[in-house]
Amino acid sequence: MIGIDIGGANLKVVDDAGVHIHYCPLWQGAPLAALLKPYAGEDAAVVMSGELADCFTNKMDGIRWIVGAVREVIPAAVFYGTDAAFHTRPVPALAAANWLASADYLREDYADAVLLDVGSTTADVIPLNCFEDLKGLTDTRRLQERYLVYTGMLRTNVATLVSSVTLDGTVTPVSTEYFASSADAHLVLGHIAPEDYTSPAPDNGEKTPEAALRRLARVVCADLDEIGESGARTVARQFWDAQRTVIARAVEHAVSRSGAGRLITAGIGADLFARELGGVTLDEEIGEVSDALPAYAVREVALRRAGGT
Repeated sequence: MIGIDIGGANLKVVDDAGVHIHYCPLWQGAPLAALLKPYAGEDAAVVMSGELADCFTNKMDGIRWIVGAVREVIPAAVFYGTDAAFHTRPVPALAAANWLASADYLREDYADAVLLDVGSTTADVIPLNCFEDLKGLTDTRRLQERYLVYTGMLRTNVATLVSSVTLDGTVTPVSTEYFASSADAHLVLGHIAPEDYTSPAPDNGEKTPEAALRRLARVVCADLDEIGESGARTVARQFWDAQRTVIARAVEHAVSRSGAGRLITAGIGADLFARELGGVTLDEEIGEVSDALPAYAVREVALRRAGGT
């Protein structure tokens, strides 16, 4: 059996060979069925969050399209919902259930922990000892409960977390244009390597530290010859300070509410946030599949319920 996680930007597949991540921007008409063809003939358990992509009229429109695309290639696929059940047809519960599959898989072995899964776009903050209370939560409710923080390692517009930065002692408002992304900030700060920068750059340009510095300078409507590399790095550091703070506060909130005793981390930001917030990365426990945790988790939950291994 394989596990599949279909987001708005990425398709993640876990099979016996490991993790396979495909850039799949649904809002740009990405060929989901074609990307899944190499996995035809497999049994599959599926989670999704891509139904929110703005190419769809509403979530049910997105759910129907995603289920149809998957079943075109893998007719026997089953889909995990926020009711913690598997379904074979489009139902509202399929919307954004990927995080709950992770909780379902981990909740017994890590009942004393909060899971922080920081991906390219969002951060999921999941108290694993509250599974019954988590069932049925929509993303809107998770935002309200601070279990979903809409910022990630790669695709966040820098201007969404900072309204101004301080350059040479002067408070400087930022442009709200999509000039630089979180990937640019993390790249120049050494938090990710160039090969980790898998999303398109805001200007569709190079994914090098030099190009990232140019993009960061534009956040304050400048060129590098105006503010220098040090100024661009200042923009990156102040964005990172803001991002770290908003995620740390959500984790503290979840720990306080649940009484959890430890933090475990997953996703592309696992190492960084484990180091910054005092957690342990899941890859120490389950290996590289923690980079695609919902895809791995939904497969394991399906196998567990089927009595498989």
